[in-house]
Amino acid sequence: METDDVRRMLEALIAARGLSFAGVSQLLGKNPAYVQQFLRRGSPKRLDERDRRLLAQFFGVSEQQLGAPFDTAPLPPRRSGPQRQFPQRPSSARGLPSRMRLIPRLAVGASAGAGALPDSEAPLAEIAFDEAWLRRLGAGSDAVTMIQVEGDSMAPTLSDGDDILVAMPSDGPARRRDGIHVLRMDDALIVKRLAFRPDGRLSVTSDNALYPSYPDVAPESVVIVGRVIWAGRRV
Repeated sequence: METDDVRRMLEALIAARGLSFAGVSQLLGKNPAYVQQFLRRGSPKRLDERDRRLLAQFFGVSEQQLGAPFDTAPLPPRRSGPQRQFPQRPSSARGLPSRMRLIPRLAVGASAGAGALPDSEAPLAEIAFDEAWLRRLGAGSDAVTMIQVEGDSMAPTLSDGDDILVAMPSDGPARRRDGIHVLRMDDALIVKRLAFRPDGRLSVTSDNALYPSYPDVAPESVVIVGRVIWAGRRV
């Protein structure tokens, strides 16, 4: 696709989800103005491979629709079943009550261990949640996504394999609020307990005493993707 077509496609996808440019930038671990600069100023000229892949997974479209060459071989599906694409439409368009919000299950894991890179082979899904229930959890108008915990450094609060809902502020960087957050550090997603110190620095803590905690972290060394508002697990 031509670069202008890619920009129009991405802007339409963002608008259909009701997201902000800053929120999508935060999902990519970029500064809040990154997506707006790409769409409106043409900088960068095209999405790099990593960002394109994450956006394609998040919005349920092919990478070619976001500028990948058409001769690029698609990623193989998992052996457990074929990979599916989920076009993004309002919940009412699928016969769901208007009070329901469709939450995407993003194909990445947040490590509660040493850190993990996005798993680009996992299929996407969307799960309907009651809008009022999400607001009671504190999501408000934030964008919300579901990802999976990998590792046990946050046990017993979070266990390996737990699904977590992550609220990502749609109006800019995550608000300073103590609690469990998903962070991006060195291109790895991790889930840890954060405490904001009066001097502006951070305490990054593992709930499992067998893992290290970091009581004095410079805020510029981490990107706060979002706050964990709910966790679910198999019984």
